[in-house]
Amino acid sequence: MANDISPGPSFRSVASTTEAPLSYSSVRAYLECPQRWKFLYVDGLKEAPKGYFSFGRTVHEVLEALLRPLAESPGPPAGPPRGRQRTLDAFPGGAAKLPGQLMPLETLLEAYRGAWVSEGYTSAEEEERYRRLGAEILSSYWRLLSSALPRPVAVEQHLEATWDGIRVHGYIDRLDRTDAGGLEIVDYKTSRELSEEDARESDQLGLYQVLVERNFREPVEALTLYHLRQLRPLSVPPKGPDALSSLFDRVGSARDGIRSRSFEPAPGRHCPRCEFQSLCPEFRGVPESERAHLADLVDRFARLREEEGRLETELRSAAAELHEAADRLKVHRIPGTGRVARRKPEATWEFPDEWLRPLLEEHGLTGRMAPDDPAAAGRLLKDRSVPPEVRARLAGAGGRRIRWYWELERPAPDD
Repeated sequence: MANDISPGPSFRSVASTTEAPLSYSSVRAYLECPQRWKFLYVDGLKEAPKGYFSFGRTVHEVLEALLRPLAESPGPPAGPPRGRQRTLDAFPGGAAKLPGQLMPLETLLEAYRGAWVSEGYTSAEEEERYRRLGAEILSSYWRLLSSALPRPVAVEQHLEATWDGIRVHGYIDRLDRTDAGGLEIVDYKTSRELSEEDARESDQLGLYQVLVERNFREPVEALTLYHLRQLRPLSVPPKGPDALSSLFDRVGSARDGIRSRSFEPAPGRHCPRCEFQSLCPEFRGVPESERAHLADLVDRFARLREEEGRLETELRSAAAELHEAADRLKVHRIPGTGRVARRKPEATWEFPDEWLRPLLEEHGLTGRMAPDDPAAAGRLLKDRSVPPEVRARLAGAGGRRIRWYWELERPAPDD
């Protein structure tokens, strides 16, 4: 296999479109709560800095400086810069190192001290704990790399592509060449706990797989979440067609909702940690000037709803008594003083799903109805475009169920 790794022929340019590409974090935010997505991505509101985000960003930046010289094609990331993104030149002594060599440990720790971000920590003690943790992680990881260098193809690589009509993009921490000549996607995590199940279920790794497959000729052979606290790579095989199809449905759902400007709140367990509760319709309070009037309106609505429930119960009871009388007297019209109750049938068809689905597939009718829609199957019985023998098989296997209901009519002059 050639030593160069370059974009493959499956890459599709998206420069001509105007719809912003979706990232994993954007999709996740929308699916969790469309209203919060709007606050972040439409209104441009900012969340308060958090210490663990600052910590993770610092460690990622220093790892980029450490690993970029090892890449087969070292250089700044493709695409637009992300946040405080730095190149190797930003770190003391980093740019002087030859490709393929690790910077000295002291240089690495000096880069760490220079890259430190103090935003978001709740106290000086918490910040110091994180600072020591980062130094321990980076020192241990440096020692591990010094005994067995990885083979990165790209570090902190921005990729963008179109996935069956949906623009997506992402920043990949590391892309390695495997012994078999394929590619391994590596994403660093500084979280406290991580499991192989997290790697298997990771939508983030799945989206990265799609991006790499559409930008490189070589196949993706492994997906890895690298748990930095344990120096443990959690590697799983690439996602198969079913998993990618399911992921595409979620990405498509987010894209469709954003495109249609559907930004309704989605209350859930995430609400207590949301910083926009004062702006959210689910939590925003009613102005004092409106409270008295609206309180009366709510009380009135509650009384009407209770009355509605009582009337619905009485209505069902009266209808049941009329059905009982109609069955006993064998009549379908029962006159009242001002209206006539007319009993009418409504037929529905029921078909065993394990029998219906193969029949529809056998005769190419799956596109004509959903298998779990008996009413549609009943309509096929009357459809003259369906071969008579198929309609006969449908009628023979299905069961028709009659539901009686009442309609009110004005009495005829002779009633």
